[in-house]
Amino acid sequence: MLASACANPQENQEAGTDPSTATSQTTTTPDRQPARTPPDGGTPVTRQQLDPSGLPQGYPVLVWTEDKGSTVGVVAQEGGCGRASVEVPQQTDTQVVVLMVETVPATPKMCTMDLRYPKLTAELDAPLGQRTVVLKAEQRKR
Repeated sequence: MLASACANPQENQEAGTDPSTATSQTTTTPDRQPARTPPDGGTPVTRQQLDPSGLPQGYPVLVWTEDKGSTVGVVAQEGGCGRASVEVPQQTDTQVVVLMVETVPATPKMCTMDLRYPKLTAELDAPLGQRTVVLKAEQRKR
């Protein structure tokens, strides 16, 4: 007998997130394991330049830049009926906040129990340079 699971997401809405700042694109087909290296042409962002404290335990941490630092890339996490996207809700002279969002159905439904790790990118207002990348994740219902 086969068994399926229903999505039971927990909402973790970040106050003050402006949906108009949402910019994302999937750069590859989601992998079944988190990537360990950036895609061809990507420059890895060092751990010293990352603040992953806004991610749940076990969330993959891989950040890179493209286009001379004007594009930031991340490995996100999605599962079952969820779809990942990335937003940059805040950019200052010292940091860039990168928010990975998993959008799940508003009403529970039958979903697979798999995890996928899409590589997503977002455009920055200015090249990353030495700014810190603050990583956050949340789930939203659609």
